[in-house]
Amino acid sequence: MVRTSVVRIVGGRPGWIALGVMVGMLTAAMAQAQPPPTQTPPAQQPPATTTPAQQATTPPPQRLFAADAGLVLNFIKPDKTADFEAVIAKLKEALQKSSKPERKQQAASWKVFKSPEPAAGNVLYVFVIDPSVKGADYTVSTILAEAFPPAEVNELYKQYAGAYATGQNFVNLALVSDLGK
Repeated sequence: MVRTSVVRIVGGRPGWIALGVMVGMLTAAMAQAQPPPTQTPPAQQPPATTTPAQQATTPPPQRLFAADAGLVLNFIKPDKTADFEAVIAKLKEALQKSSKPERKQQAASWKVFKSPEPAAGNVLYVFVIDPSVKGADYTVSTILAEAFPPAEVNELYKQYAGAYATGQNFVNLALVSDLGK
């Protein structure tokens, strides 16, 4: 079944954006409850057989967007939305206080939406990244580690990882047509 939704942009440009086709595809994908892709975030990977010290020195894989824009679909446990949103607030803080120019660019083009409809019993948060910053790493744990002390990052990481129901899906998007121009 294809469903149509309209999302109001809060704090951005006024107006409504019809997301009918995209939401219909997302609804169909969620109904199939596919396992996460190979680009599962480090927070969702099975526990390693390494020591915590070894894990701390092993950098997580980079999350890069190879296209003009991207989406990240985050499937969050219903009872963990406050935890997820708290980590997103810290992510925003980390991006804003970073001295790296690419982090400032990421902050300017990264929006987080929450679907009002359930997603196979979970809550769907969508990162909309438009435009993507070429070559910039979008790994949440990496960004947090640049801004906060290790002990705090470890707690945020646990909170972030514990919020996920099924993982993330990264979607690269190539612009076909800008209907406003």
